[in-house]
Amino acid sequence: MIKFLRPGRSKRLGKLTLLTVGLCTATLCLAQGHAHEHGVVKLDIAVEAGKLTVQMESPLDNLVGFERAPRTEAERKTVDAAVARLKAAATLFKIDPAAGCSVARVDLASAPLKLGNAEPAAVNDGHADLDGEFEFSCKDSAHVSFIDLGLFAAFAGMQRIDVQIAAPQGQFKRTLSRPATHIDFAR
Repeated sequence: MIKFLRPGRSKRLGKLTLLTVGLCTATLCLAQGHAHEHGVVKLDIAVEAGKLTVQMESPLDNLVGFERAPRTEAERKTVDAAVARLKAAATLFKIDPAAGCSVARVDLASAPLKLGNAEPAAVNDGHADLDGEFEFSCKDSAHVSFIDLGLFAAFAGMQRIDVQIAAPQGQFKRTLSRPATHIDFAR
């Protein structure tokens, strides 16, 4: 079983496993580390038999414009709208229709927003993240050849998306910058 790991994040993100052998070495995965960079979102996408899982890690600022608990009614509305957009995972992650995927589960975690099982220590020097796990059930996940992202359209604070993919085609990385939305799984 293969896991994407970012030190200190694995508990909140849950377990993301693959049955595909040889896709990632522990050294490669651990060497990436975790850096909080405004405007940048990290996605780990895993395709395995019958499902596709996306783990997202984003500075809270990218999603709501601040990195703390909301203080005003307007900020609470901003948070509610962002959470609703994230829970509408099918609009954010448009998976190749050939795979027949549908949303199975969405888990969000953010300490300042009191979402999920986020650790209170996750807020460091005023820098807070929101982590999401989006699971899709797929009729034929082996046929996933692309995903079109709706993240840039949904969140103006996102400027770049760093993607790490583990799929039957192999393991590879992609980087998307505005206005790009298409992640191609071809090697």
